[in-house]
Amino acid sequence: MNPADLDHTILHHINEKGKELENLLGSDVICYFGQIHPQYFRLFRNYVEDVKAKSKRTEQTLSIVLRTPGGSAETTERFVTVVRNFYTKVNFIVPDLAMSAGTIFCMSGDKIYMDYSSALGPIDPQVLAPDGSGYVAALGYLDKVEEITKRSNLTPADVVFLKGLDLAKLALYEQAKNLSIDLLKTWLAEHKFSTWTKHRTHNAGQPVTQDEKINRAKVVATDLADHKKWFSHGRALDIKKLKQIGLEIDDYSNNLGLSSAIRGYNDLLTAYTDRMGLAFYLHSHLKETVI
Repeated sequence: MNPADLDHTILHHINEKGKELENLLGSDVICYFGQIHPQYFRLFRNYVEDVKAKSKRTEQTLSIVLRTPGGSAETTERFVTVVRNFYTKVNFIVPDLAMSAGTIFCMSGDKIYMDYSSALGPIDPQVLAPDGSGYVAALGYLDKVEEITKRSNLTPADVVFLKGLDLAKLALYEQAKNLSIDLLKTWLAEHKFSTWTKHRTHNAGQPVTQDEKINRAKVVATDLADHKKWFSHGRALDIKKLKQIGLEIDDYSNNLGLSSAIRGYNDLLTAYTDRMGLAFYLHSHLKETVI
């Protein structure tokens, strides 16, 4: 078979799986594979606009199938502004993993769908490295500075490292951390906890106040930003760990119909993007894919 014909056939099956998932969830579905980077913002904005314009659904709901190693918290905030401009409800589906800024993105959703093998990660936005060579994990960098400055005896390497610090950029990293926590507190209280109206354990049956939602959101945000709690900024946080910090997850592990539809769509699309060596990919059956 001609390679072009093979790709066309694969994409046809992916589109059919996307339609199946849309009908099951009662929402538009967009798949986002790749880093959350400023250079992708216009592509994402235009893509969401086109999908919404072509959609004939009436639910005003978007489900985003997300697989990302993370990226920029600032870009995540802009992404959220885009999707909330067009959709009343936004849900996230994480069949594999969404790390760092991907976790921040998920916290803006009304629902987060995961199964037993899915993972989010501690929040750790990516910022430009001090030497301008690329992006580094902001919290990981701050943790390293804190570790060195607490030592009673500095090594020559420590001294060289500290002398090379750009205090302005160090402040920028601290701001990135604070921004990430602030975004989580705001979005969780406004969207994720919007349907949390009555206590189910402590004070069962009593109404949940807005202050209680905000306090719960603060606890979740602080825990997700605490690398000392997780030991690694690359730690995979499964459903059990996320529920332990007070986060509600829609677990589809035992929902055979939904699990089959999500994996049927995600696994085929993942296999295609991996085979093609694509670092970034947007997909919807309503619009040509963006690479």
